[in-house]
Amino acid sequence: MAIPVKLLNHLKKAKVKYDVLEHKTVFTAYDLAQTMKRKLSEIAKTVLVKADKEYFIVVVPAHYKVDFKKVKALLKAKRVDIAKEKEMQAKFKVKPGAITPFGSQHKIGVVMDKALLKAKEAIFSAGSFTQSLKMKVKDYQKAEQPTTGTVGKKK
Repeated sequence: MAIPVKLLNHLKKAKVKYDVLEHKTVFTAYDLAQTMKRKLSEIAKTVLVKADKEYFIVVVPAHYKVDFKKVKALLKAKRVDIAKEKEMQAKFKVKPGAITPFGSQHKIGVVMDKALLKAKEAIFSAGSFTQSLKMKVKDYQKAEQPTTGTVGKKK
């Protein structure tokens, strides 16, 4: 499964540079770090959440876990839960583990933990189990305009 053309066109339109990284099949950010021999802090983990009735993509460094209380406060939501795999497949037409941190592709908002800014570059999921994108975190911000705050905590 290759990187969706729609995503590559979005990045081209946003005028951001990126490298496509080929790797063996991986399903988690942890597996990607192991496969690429990278630190977890260099991998962007993507989590789909449902805040009240809206979906958001939360992006944190892979050595963090999403702090749902902090996401709830940042989004001023009454309730925040991780989205169910069935919802992900039905609403966004993606397999579990293949959601990208590019909410613009799914017409939903993005929340990014500011800890990701410590890594000048990060590796992002690209909607493929065998390819990822390496780009500057600033370029990711330029392309996605995420709401940035403290929404994760170290594991």
